[in-house]
Amino acid sequence: MSWRKNKCGQQRWRGDRQSVGKTTLVQKACEALLSSGVGVEGFYTEEVREGGRRVGFDVVTLTGERGHLSRIGGGAAGSHSKHTVGQYVVDLPSFEHVALPLFTKLRSAGSSSMKVFVIDEIGKMELFSQSFIRAVRQTLDSPYVVLGTIPVPKGRPLGLVEEVRSRRDVKVVHVSKENRDALLQDILTTLQECLKRAA
Repeated sequence: MSWRKNKCGQQRWRGDRQSVGKTTLVQKACEALLSSGVGVEGFYTEEVREGGRRVGFDVVTLTGERGHLSRIGGGAAGSHSKHTVGQYVVDLPSFEHVALPLFTKLRSAGSSSMKVFVIDEIGKMELFSQSFIRAVRQTLDSPYVVLGTIPVPKGRPLGLVEEVRSRRDVKVVHVSKENRDALLQDILTTLQECLKRAA
């Protein structure tokens, strides 16, 4: 882990959008942090399946609020969207309605309430939102400890993802099906150390 201005680096995991278990690892880390008394805020993305087939993704806050991120062919709300990733049509208004207020709430709370802020994920679908990009940059430049996910690089680089990956105060951990179960304790230890240094 690298340090900047005596500040603990934010934690980032990477893996494909395909099911390697990043979100499950995020959820387990959040549960463990909450059970140890650490405040956790933020969101994760979750696959939406119908009949065993993935039909899209939702954005879900840690308090349970949910909104569409994308659907195959757009579904109802996003069907007129110009933003697509493969067969998925991104529902930008729904994503922004759920995710952006979390960043505003974090900034308004001030640094007196130190928490872990979860961003799962900073990926191609989410990056259609310029407001999201600005909010992520502001959060990474703040004193908060951030636990986030980014995709494995493939194809054309994603600007903000490469920015995050190259930051000196970010630790990137590759998550795979083979190592995901063994990573939880290391990630929790790193986050606890970051919180102590940030206090």
